[in-house]
Amino acid sequence: MGKNKTAILVGVVVLVLAAATVYYFFFWPSKPPETTGGTLPQESILAEEQQTEEYVEPIEVDLNKSDELVRKLAEELSAHPVLAQWLMTDYLIRRFVTTVDLIANGDSPRRPADFIKIEAGFQVREEDGQVFLDPAGYQRYVGIAAAIMSLDAKGCATLYKRLRLPIQQAYREMGYPEGDFDVILEKAIIKLLETPVVQDRIYLKKDVLTYLYVDPELENLSVAQKHLLRMGPDNMAVIQAKLREIAQYLGFSVPES
Repeated sequence: MGKNKTAILVGVVVLVLAAATVYYFFFWPSKPPETTGGTLPQESILAEEQQTEEYVEPIEVDLNKSDELVRKLAEELSAHPVLAQWLMTDYLIRRFVTTVDLIANGDSPRRPADFIKIEAGFQVREEDGQVFLDPAGYQRYVGIAAAIMSLDAKGCATLYKRLRLPIQQAYREMGYPEGDFDVILEKAIIKLLETPVVQDRIYLKKDVLTYLYVDPELENLSVAQKHLLRMGPDNMAVIQAKLREIAQYLGFSVPES
């Protein structure tokens, strides 16, 4: 795990927002919330909205001239200043498609998501001869998690549907003439949702040029999943919850929390 790697999750959610779109709680509740006065649980409300949602007409737009349209449409999804800054990059749809494809294949999307900057470097601690991830390093990603948490999940799903045509065009340009990008997006989101949220210390061991996870289950995760793991349990839970909510609005079958 090298220094200054961009958190993978941002690649899906932020670029789902910025390019076309991929609970507000830090942790999903362990049991359905109690209802009073006929109020439906969140899950029931979401299911009802999905069933009654009208067909979204895709927008036809020149892929090479799509950035301004994407920025305009995405402005309604969140007023968070970090998101506004991210949207000022270029080639939004192509970045989104490339990022999602890399994550779906377990690779790092650092290059297409290079506009997201993490100020501090990779942080570790050592106590009693054991090396582990420094929890203080998780603070580097709090702003990213807050920006993602601010997204309107239903709006992200609708925006993705509206921009499906240029997204599919960008996917074909990558050498997938027959592929359905919906399948790739669903695969990428599932991979990130399957990343374990670790509350305890994450122990490391020094390799030649980097660190490896002591726990073989964590070491066997994909590169994309390892980036997400390094964001810390609270930030991960926020981002995974938002991904799950967006995926449900898109009609994807994703693992339960």
